[in-house]
Amino acid sequence: MIWLTWRQYRVQTLVALGALAAFAVFLVVTGLQMRDLYDSTVAGCRADCERAEHALVVEYQTLSHYVTGALLAAPGVVGVFWGAPLIARELETGTHRLVWNQSITRSHWLLVKLGVVGLTAVAVTGVLSLLVTWWADPIDRVNPDRFTALVFSSRALVPLGYAAFAFTLGACAGLLVRRTVPAMAATLVAFVAVQILVPFAIRPHFMTPEHTDVALSSLVTAPGGGGESGAPKDGWNGNHVQLKGAGDDTYLRVGVLKPGVWVVSDPGAVLDASGREVRGAAGCADRAKDPFACFATSDLHVEVDYQPADRYWTFQWVETGIFLALSGLSAWFCAHRLRRRTA
Repeated sequence: MIWLTWRQYRVQTLVALGALAAFAVFLVVTGLQMRDLYDSTVAGCRADCERAEHALVVEYQTLSHYVTGALLAAPGVVGVFWGAPLIARELETGTHRLVWNQSITRSHWLLVKLGVVGLTAVAVTGVLSLLVTWWADPIDRVNPDRFTALVFSSRALVPLGYAAFAFTLGACAGLLVRRTVPAMAATLVAFVAVQILVPFAIRPHFMTPEHTDVALSSLVTAPGGGGESGAPKDGWNGNHVQLKGAGDDTYLRVGVLKPGVWVVSDPGAVLDASGREVRGAAGCADRAKDPFACFATSDLHVEVDYQPADRYWTFQWVETGIFLALSGLSAWFCAHRLRRRTA
């Protein structure tokens, strides 16, 4: 049975291994070049390090988008081209009748197919994820915001969970639809929907977010909309908070959290010491002052909910576990459904 499965999927496997080898060579070459640039500019900088970091990001920004996109697409490709035809092709061509009339049971047939093909697909995706994570390390050091939807989904462990889920999702679609091409389309639509839903609706709630009040007096502020830009103190990240007063629209750029955290709440209202919302320059004793300087010396603050940076690996394990559990449920559904089908 293992030999038969290899014969059926040898073309897909060889193509995947060839593409992985070519991509690995590309990543190693460009990754070493990126590290040389990082070591000569960012790692050894004594002054104006922000300019050196910005130059590194700009140099490899476009290439980083392509590399990240390739890894994000890999689980979908696994589900569409490996998972969906797994059962659908057998049912569509009628070859399942020949196999099931032999000594091999349906459960054994499905177990071998899911095990051999699925583990191969997950292994290929895992190697690809390892390569991309290594390749992007210099950029990730410069830009430590690893919780963004695209970066989080294309690093470390979670691509393995995505690949396992996409593969079993495709197998279920093929079992239900019984036609290869429609099953491939259904797999793609369902997987993309899940990949959009999880980062924005589910991932923020893996753990209860931390809550903090940030005093505007501890921040350097500057007007937005083409004015001068201000840098938050102490290397804190920036967020935009809109302050609306009578007849004016004022924006403050405020640093609300340290690098690497994930802000999960919308920018909150500006509050005074008693917790009441302040609009415009209402919180300043002297309205003739520059409102930005006035806010910086006032007792005003903003409320923020966030996930700390040290929860990154916890979130990686949680999300990987969720997708592995979903893949297990999908495999169980396939086995249960297949046993109940008539030949």
